[in-house]
Amino acid sequence: QVQLVESGGGLVQSGDSLRLSCIGSGHIFSITTMAWFRQPPGKEREFVAAIIWNGALTTYSDSVKGRFTISRDNSRDSAESTAYLQMNSMKPEDTAVYYCRAFSYGLENDYWGRGTLVTVSL
Repeated sequence: QVQLVESGGGLVQSGDSLRLSCIGSGHIFSITTMAWFRQPPGKEREFVAAIIWNGALTTYSDSVKGRFTISRDNSRDSAESTAYLQMNSMKPEDTAVYYCRAFSYGLENDYWGRGTLVTVSL
């Protein structure tokens, strides 16, 4: 099992920055990819960004490309892995509950955090 705990959400104004963190613990060695998804009010959950285990490859949705940056920090003993989402030049349409996801190739292992709310005001 892997436990994911997100933090860093809050209320910001348009144009501000915010950094989310997701600490993964447990059988984190079974995970190859960590990702961020979000669910805006009244809409379906959508992909935001993902990063593979060594940080060598990242991918972003078109809506956040150039504004958001995903990064990852693995502990030396592989007991924990933390994913960050640096969000810059935020817009009201970035308002959503942000979820952390950790999974392995083929989704043999697939875990979700409980989410953290981000609200961007005008």
